[in-house]
Amino acid sequence: MVPFSHLHVHSQYSILDGAASVADLVTKAKKDGMRALALTDHGTMFGIKEFHLKCKNAGLKPILGCETYVARRSLTDKTNKEDRYGDHLILLAKNKQGYRNLVKLISVAYINGFYYKPRIDKNLLEKHREGLIVSSACLGGEISTAIMNNHVEDAENAILWYKNLFGSDFYLELMRHPSEMPEQRENVYDKQVLVNETLLKLAKKHDIKVIATNDVHFTNAEDADAHDLLICLNTGKDIDDPSRMRYTKQEWFKTQKEMNELFADVPEALSNTAEIVDKIENYELDSDPIMPYFPIPEEFGTEEDFKKEYPEAKLIEELGEKDFIRMGGYEKVIRVKREAAYLRHLTFKGAEERYGSPVPENVVKRLDFELNTIKQMGFPGYFLIVQDFINAAREMGVLVGPGRGSAAGAAVSYSTGITNIDPIKYDLLFERFLNPDRISMPDVDIDFDDDGREKVLDYVTKKYGHDKVAHICTFGTMATKLAIRDVSRVLKLPLPEADRLAKLVPDAPKMTFPKAFKENPDLKKEKNSDNPLIAKTIKFAETLEGSVRQTGVHACGVLISRDPLTDHIPLMPTKDGETLPTTQYDGRFVEDIGLLKMDFLGLKTLSIIKETLDNIKFSKGIEIDIDNIPWDDEKTFELFSHGETTAIFQFESDGMKKHLRDLKPNRFEDLVAMNALYRPGPMEYIPSYIARKHGRQKVEYDLPMMETYLSETYGITVFQEQVMLLSRLLANFSGGDSDTLRKAMGKKITSLMEEMKEKFEKGCMANYKFLDECKLVGKKPESVIEKIWKDWEAFASYAFNKSHSVCYAYIAYQTGYLKAHYPGEFMAANMSRNLNNITDITKLMTECRRMGMNVLGPDVNESFIKFTSNKNGDIRFGMAAIKGVGSNAAKDVIEARNSSGKFETVYDFVENVNLQTVNKKNMEALAMAGAFDSLKGLKRSSFFAGENENDSTTFIEKLIRYGNKIQTENQSMQQSLFGDAGSSSVVKKPAIPEVDEWPQLVLLEKEKNLIGIYLTAHPLDDYKIEIENFCARDVALKDLKNDIDKYKGRDFTFGGMVVAAREATSKNGNPFSTLTLSDYTDTYEFFFFGQDYVNFHKFCKTGLFILVKGTVKQRFNSESYEFKATQIELLSEARKNYVQSVTINIPLGKINESVVEEIEKLAQNNKGKALLKFNVYDPESNMFINLFSRSKRIFLSNEFVRFFEGKEDIGYRIN
Repeated sequence: MVPFSHLHVHSQYSILDGAASVADLVTKAKKDGMRALALTDHGTMFGIKEFHLKCKNAGLKPILGCETYVARRSLTDKTNKEDRYGDHLILLAKNKQGYRNLVKLISVAYINGFYYKPRIDKNLLEKHREGLIVSSACLGGEISTAIMNNHVEDAENAILWYKNLFGSDFYLELMRHPSEMPEQRENVYDKQVLVNETLLKLAKKHDIKVIATNDVHFTNAEDADAHDLLICLNTGKDIDDPSRMRYTKQEWFKTQKEMNELFADVPEALSNTAEIVDKIENYELDSDPIMPYFPIPEEFGTEEDFKKEYPEAKLIEELGEKDFIRMGGYEKVIRVKREAAYLRHLTFKGAEERYGSPVPENVVKRLDFELNTIKQMGFPGYFLIVQDFINAAREMGVLVGPGRGSAAGAAVSYSTGITNIDPIKYDLLFERFLNPDRISMPDVDIDFDDDGREKVLDYVTKKYGHDKVAHICTFGTMATKLAIRDVSRVLKLPLPEADRLAKLVPDAPKMTFPKAFKENPDLKKEKNSDNPLIAKTIKFAETLEGSVRQTGVHACGVLISRDPLTDHIPLMPTKDGETLPTTQYDGRFVEDIGLLKMDFLGLKTLSIIKETLDNIKFSKGIEIDIDNIPWDDEKTFELFSHGETTAIFQFESDGMKKHLRDLKPNRFEDLVAMNALYRPGPMEYIPSYIARKHGRQKVEYDLPMMETYLSETYGITVFQEQVMLLSRLLANFSGGDSDTLRKAMGKKITSLMEEMKEKFEKGCMANYKFLDECKLVGKKPESVIEKIWKDWEAFASYAFNKSHSVCYAYIAYQTGYLKAHYPGEFMAANMSRNLNNITDITKLMTECRRMGMNVLGPDVNESFIKFTSNKNGDIRFGMAAIKGVGSNAAKDVIEARNSSGKFETVYDFVENVNLQTVNKKNMEALAMAGAFDSLKGLKRSSFFAGENENDSTTFIEKLIRYGNKIQTENQSMQQSLFGDAGSSSVVKKPAIPEVDEWPQLVLLEKEKNLIGIYLTAHPLDDYKIEIENFCARDVALKDLKNDIDKYKGRDFTFGGMVVAAREATSKNGNPFSTLTLSDYTDTYEFFFFGQDYVNFHKFCKTGLFILVKGTVKQRFNSESYEFKATQIELLSEARKNYVQSVTINIPLGKINESVVEEIEKLAQNNKGKALLKFNVYDPESNMFINLFSRSKRIFLSNEFVRFFEGKEDIGYRIN
């Protein structure tokens, strides 16, 4: 058998075209005894780094390549059909230079040459040809296409061009896909036979070698159908579409034996693949950190100055030979030394501002240790880069978070302004961030306000160069549920069945089919379903699960490089007009290549804080430095103690509110502890923490010395840092050892745990302080060690990073402070930042009402661009929040209002605003949203009416004409040297049409369409009594929609409004109808067939208010559930039908002649069928008597209900 290696291979990174995972390809190549393997995805290098790593680990030689698209003209030509597709060409990197050229080519193809596909051209290939091996590709290649078109001379010219450029590194590819499908045999295999015959002749004529390839697209022969289905997904076609694209089903990863059988007559085509393998050099993609050079001011000393002062021998002595070599020798080390010196200068300068001058001795000691460690690890440049853009961000007015995660444990971070948390004050540990015993790149996550994040990225890009900064790509894969839905769609599995199958997959992160089968046996049964379509769906979905579906951009990851990024990594454009490019490798691999990855996080809470500060400045003229507020503020802790933490970062869940009310926090440390404890696992310790704080439970320590680090949490171990500090105190662990212990416990590394336990035991037994304390409390040292270790093992499963908790609590306290002192401004900012989330807006409106604030609709005389707090402390809707208005129009309205004063009339409005910006569309939106309601004599409907039935010109159109005439005349008068008021013509004001206002429901619907919510009122408000008394209280339509299976078998009654309805005819000719019901929370769709259609189709009318009774039960011929309606009636009839009695509750002391007369008159005016009862009670003696009227029966009308509004002591209840 002739040795063979595949050199034309597509993985799942040929998105929705290749079905093979990189891992499967490598495994099969290794199993088959191949020496090497190539990866040549279509136009991309997405999978190259993963492929390289997996090949190396498997002992295979990786051949890094790409099947490129070569533009038929120039890659910049993007005008006609010919430019849409390029000719296919295989490029393989022979060595590191070839890899670099491949990276350049593919980056340019994406960034400059993309037109339907990423394209290179021959000029670009000529420029970056060094180190590349080229082969002619498939039937889509230039040479094969020319042969198929009977242009053999063109094919020959192309061959000569490539041979001239690449010499013996140019090969002709032979493929054979003898398909069993007649159409594919004709369209592909017969053409391959023709092409191969010509290629062999031309190869012999021009002394060019041929290679056998198989254009691999899937791993095994049995995966052909799944691959076929993937192509349907890619092209948007159904499986039974006769016109769809099809492969031959021969494109699997054939073994050497199979390829030998296929090419037995051309053995040199197989052996030549081994020749290419031999040509490929072994080279690495990984590198030491390629840190950008931070520009150090020359006045601080040049590199030459440092070289004179620090010769090589001196640096080796300072750092040690091992670290000197690790850092890359003298040139790199002298750079590190210079950066370290400058970092030291900035650190101590900042420390004087943070801690005072002179810097306290304990701080100096801590900073010396940290700075030496940073230098020894080679990372001072990293800190210089980070502190620079963070301080630049602050100077640009960007709100920067206090820090996030373990970086807050570095006093250097605090002193240089990277973080705002004092690690010494809060016992945060540097080793939690950088462990001197384990060298790894630092990782600082930085939070900016959402709007400011782009400013910081722009700053970094300008400072280091556009070609040196990029976003990091992500790959969206086909998750289990999505795979089922996608496959169902292509196979035409009915939608209810597809939904049912998808719902059988448990909702859990990182779910896979094996996990799902284990957790839900019902899903596993479907693999062997009697319905072949269902069984097929599960089978294909299982095969396609994990396939790459699309690329994306990492939410916060950014690379910053010293060199142009395309020297190291392929790039592509970022979508949506973003100028910064994106990597083609995902975040798992970019740091291994040596590139500096930074996480620039946009945090919405910081945007809310910033907007609140702007609101305060605007409304009260006060500028607040949010990082310098009092941290013992009584009003703020009162807010937390009352659990009034809606909209407070990390503290707004109902469970957290309950615990806060019990805890009554009165110090910042309580918030830090609660943030760590309110998580699965440690949550069970919350009651004990609260009881200990309030003295209801004794605080105990295994040894008195442990109080030093456990007193702040009342003896309960809450943070990882506490374990680290205690290990140092009890067993004299080094900083590095204590971090290794944390890692071992957190990741449950058994072997390392055993090693650390032995070290802990020895350390404790060698510590005389530990032994003395054991003696003091009368305990055996061995039993104390065992007890502490067991506690730590239990704690490890829920331990939390204290740095995280302090940073989160810091932001939470800031939001709490703002809410407590500036409630209107804070809530307005929250609403501005949650405008597109109706659930959050509704929650925030409820909170505003609880706080005694009204949320008012938009008003041209009071609204600004965003939500604001007015002089009464109420929240006013922003004009830009109205659909169809926008920021520019809102700015012009505000500008006109500022210059001419409040608008008294709508005429005043159009006379003063810029009608080019505030156009007809804007004015219509303002009118429908109620923004003119405060002006005199106007109804919303007036704006859209003519003067009479025959007048088709609306009032808005007339207003705009009037306003334009007035503004033109005013402008003419200003421009005329001798202009005077007497010479102007009188412009007549258009009359306000006399029309009725729109019905309330129409008003509310228009309002909702424009501002996203029902603001003035809710259409269901008139039926609040019915909904509160006759409908389900604990379950709403939202709950049914989200998790209906939870309620199976239960009966419910829901009240709501019909917001959509339709009548149709089924395939069988039977009528059916649908109805969409909306309550205060969500919508739910009902389907009515057969007798249900007969009974209920009369209610399928938009705008009806109805009461629906029903049961959650299994759908017909399906395992999924639905809410099945059993009875529907109008909500307006509910009171007559369901109110059997009304009881008036009245205290004895309130009964007098006037009250009796009022109630009698009320009963007289509201006659009906309900029994009238009285509950007369004496609050002091706690006695009562029940009475009922024999002569009066009543109807619970709105008038009856309104009578009790505002009466503090007298109320009513139904039934």
